[in-house]
Amino acid sequence: MKTYVLRRLLIALPTFLGITILVFFVSYLASGSPLELLLSNQNISEAEIERQRIKLGLDQPVYMQYFSWLGNMLTGNFGESYRTMEAVTGMILKGLGATSILVVASVLLACLIAIPLGIQSARHQSKLWDNLAAVFSFLATSTPSFFIALVLLYLFSVKLQLLPIGGMYTVGTANSFLSLLAHLIMPCLVLSFHMMGTLIQFTRSSMLEVMREDYVRTAKAKGLQERVLIVKHVLRNSLIPVVTYLGMEIPLLLGGAVVTEQVFSWPGIGKLMIQSISARDYPVIMGVTVLVALAVLIFNLITDLVYGLLDPRIRYD
Repeated sequence: MKTYVLRRLLIALPTFLGITILVFFVSYLASGSPLELLLSNQNISEAEIERQRIKLGLDQPVYMQYFSWLGNMLTGNFGESYRTMEAVTGMILKGLGATSILVVASVLLACLIAIPLGIQSARHQSKLWDNLAAVFSFLATSTPSFFIALVLLYLFSVKLQLLPIGGMYTVGTANSFLSLLAHLIMPCLVLSFHMMGTLIQFTRSSMLEVMREDYVRTAKAKGLQERVLIVKHVLRNSLIPVVTYLGMEIPLLLGGAVVTEQVFSWPGIGKLMIQSISARDYPVIMGVTVLVALAVLIFNLITDLVYGLLDPRIRYD
């Protein structure tokens, strides 16, 4: 196990560096400059603009800018935002907290609804449960997130006025759990909706495959209770595709549920990333890139290790 983990970490290092190089150079090639705000101000002199260019290191070749950023990053210094002049680490941690709350709630909701539906769909193949689950799964995977968000906003915020229209807490009041919960309901539903459809499909197909195995038929023939058979034998061996999907999906959501956070003004990583890209705020863009890259690499490793817990036949020799 230790050798396997060490080997995966050694492989992850060049992958991580390759991601940072690609994003840094693509950001540099994009049109526009962090100095655009200064250039749009008629009262700023050319000398001041040049001074800011030198201060930010934008006068150096792009490869020197990358190596300078990389050296600072390895010491834990992600620099300051060009847009707000705040520390990038603080901005990312603030956004990460909000995004983590949204992602954890959405994943839990999706699993609590989709996995039981997938199990019922597999148990009652080609019957009412299966047909209802198939329709729901199709709608969930094919409906765009922004459309679901707008429908929920219209129904629950505009017409019924039951839920707040956006943000994380009610402005002008103390931050409370009830306020957070009220603001969380709609973005959580939107973010989990697509996951539900995919999880139903994975759970159903995997359950059906395992239920055709000889040991399941033998256990049935011996009179083992269906509930025990499903929970102890079929479900556990069916979870590997589900774990694989979640292992790929969670780090991407941590990187920013962009549409959901924008529509509901949720102050997370996705909203921060959009603002930073618009302002060509390279330090924040690279900070979020590092976060997403690390999340993907870590969750992929965790997913591989969970395989061994679900299926004892898997070895890491």
